Amino acid sequence: MELHICGLEPNSPLKKDSESLLTLGWREWVSLPELGIPAIKAKVDTGARTSALHAFEVLPLTEKGIQRVQFKIHPLQKDSDTVVVCKADVLDERTVTDSGGHREKRWVIRTMLSIGPHRWPIEMTLTARESMLFRMLLGRTAFKGRAQVNPARSYVIGKKRLNSHKGT
Repeated sequence: MELHICGLEPNSPLKKDSESLLTLGWREWVSLPELGIPAIKAKVDTGARTSALHAFEVLPLTEKGIQRVQFKIHPLQKDSDTVVVCKADVLDERTVTDSGGHREKRWVIRTMLSIGPHRWPIEMTLTARESMLFRMLLGRTAFKGRAQVNPARSYVIGKKRLNSHKGT
């Protein structure tokens, strides 16, 4: 008896060859250029389905008939002084269960993710992550079919750009 999976040709691989995937570390510096965030440290979390971004003072609004959300973010760990004000189109509002089993209704946005020279659109939820070590969680659906994670490595692709005029 031969087993076929709908949409796949017989003998075709079920997944991409791991050599064709990017390799990410368990944490990476990324940017969210459409949100005006040039650098944010993200935890690459295969245990989280959805990506999450720290947001506060979240304000839903409508502009020209389009549902949007305006929010503020502290993009840097242990830095409450640096604030970026962001606006994005709302993709959805979903109930998300966090790792502690708590359910929360969150806004979902779609934005461009940049890691080193690589860019692609991702969905992410907005939530208060002030008390968390990482301001951003990169969930597995954001890199499915594009990247694999080496949990023994950090900052494999995304590097924070340091100011070359340090002290000026």
